[in-house]
Amino acid sequence: MSIDAKIAQLRALREQARLGGGPKRIAAQHARGKLTARERLDLLLDEGSFVEFDMFVTHRTTDFGLAEQKYLGDGVVTGWGKIDGRPVFIFSQDFTVFGGSLSETYAEKICKIMDLAMQNGVPIIGLNDSGGARIQEGVASLAGYAEIFTRNVLASGVVPQISAILGPCAGGAVYSPAMTDFIFMVRDTSYMFVTGPDVVKTVTHEEVTFDELGGAVVHNTVSGVAHFLAESEAECLDQVRRLLSFLPLNNAEDPPRRPCDDPPDRMDPELDTIVPEVPTKSYDMHEVIRRVVDHGDFFEVMAGWAQNLIIGFARLGGRPVGIVAQQPAVLAGVLDINSSIKGARFVRFCDAFNIPIVTFVDVPGFLPGIAQEHGGIIRNGAKLLYAYCEATVPKLTVITRKAYGGAYDVMGSKHVRSDFNVAWPTAEIAVMGPEGAVNIIFRANLERAEDPEAERQALIAEYIEKFANPYVAASRGFLDDVIEPRQTRPRLIAALEMLENKRVSNPPKKHGNIPL
Repeated sequence: MSIDAKIAQLRALREQARLGGGPKRIAAQHARGKLTARERLDLLLDEGSFVEFDMFVTHRTTDFGLAEQKYLGDGVVTGWGKIDGRPVFIFSQDFTVFGGSLSETYAEKICKIMDLAMQNGVPIIGLNDSGGARIQEGVASLAGYAEIFTRNVLASGVVPQISAILGPCAGGAVYSPAMTDFIFMVRDTSYMFVTGPDVVKTVTHEEVTFDELGGAVVHNTVSGVAHFLAESEAECLDQVRRLLSFLPLNNAEDPPRRPCDDPPDRMDPELDTIVPEVPTKSYDMHEVIRRVVDHGDFFEVMAGWAQNLIIGFARLGGRPVGIVAQQPAVLAGVLDINSSIKGARFVRFCDAFNIPIVTFVDVPGFLPGIAQEHGGIIRNGAKLLYAYCEATVPKLTVITRKAYGGAYDVMGSKHVRSDFNVAWPTAEIAVMGPEGAVNIIFRANLERAEDPEAERQALIAEYIEKFANPYVAASRGFLDDVIEPRQTRPRLIAALEMLENKRVSNPPKKHGNIPL
């Protein structure tokens, strides 16, 4: 065979591999409103940057008639490329080949790029669209999943791991995305569940649709499994690009800084009046965040779940920061089981990847009630406390209004090694709210009073004067300053500059024992 013929053969084989399961199955994929594995790569990565590995790999199975059904690539496209000029390793599952099911060789391809990502300190992105393990391969496919799971754990906290669920993700397949740092889903086309609707009906006699059981909305609002909800695959992949813009390539790097033309000394007078004078009246903490960060650009994470706590990424003076904030407009910003879990995971991610944490506090305490106590609020609240205590990145805290009880300690207080703590003049720092405190401390006085209500109001006013302000805490050094709200942005940026070279380490140990 001549060299020209060999080159022609190579080109034909490459074209065959690019077609995956063939034109008819590609058309069926499009009919479902889904892109192909390669179309997704083209949308996500910088144009022309993708370098593919293992295009000619095929499965080894000879049973159940699969010996004659071989597809180049075996159902997953793997390689590396660039996003905004920065490298990423990536795999994209191809539903047109055996429903994207995972075989032994398929798993080996994924493991290869995960190993390379770890060795080179580069993020791992998985575009998931698979029916699960390839049944015909039996234990070999299960072993393949376990090899991937092991690498997910070894890579955790070393390089960012991102999963986009762009089709079904069922059975054991869900546990690899679950161990990654962020999960993206698309409305109406993404599904995650351990057991599908048919199995649920057989075992529990419950009838449920794919969407109701494990759709994108369910996992973004009810279960808390997913972090982002997109309306289309294109929007989802754009969100992945945006997320990566805040993250370092690995745990040994600082997050990427950008030139900033939003003045670092910019003050916003609107912040002075954003907290209502009536303590029980709510306001939107999103507005506070937007007025402080660069250009009002806040990339919220888990926006639909545990909405009493806000988490996400922003920049201050061009530096990426992780934001954790109460949301007074939802449950008065109280901490409960779900919000504690949400905050703890995010704080630990930021700490693992050298991203400073900025906390905005307006917390009346932990949510009381039988459901919370029996559900383990003690154990789950301790997760958030553990995360803040463990974190060694720069930690900056702004108390805007309430900081009551143990929740004051948890939310980035000076006592959990926060570096820069300030409060607005509207801050109230106390063991509990004025009314509850007065009812406990002065119960006997109120019982003897001729006019209990007048006595109660007088005592509440006295309590507020003594405790519901930031100056007692400031006098003890628990606050570094009490500032005008309009000064928040310049003070935070100055503090980040001051803390740029912070170096703190925890005692040497294999790992801690977070109260899981």
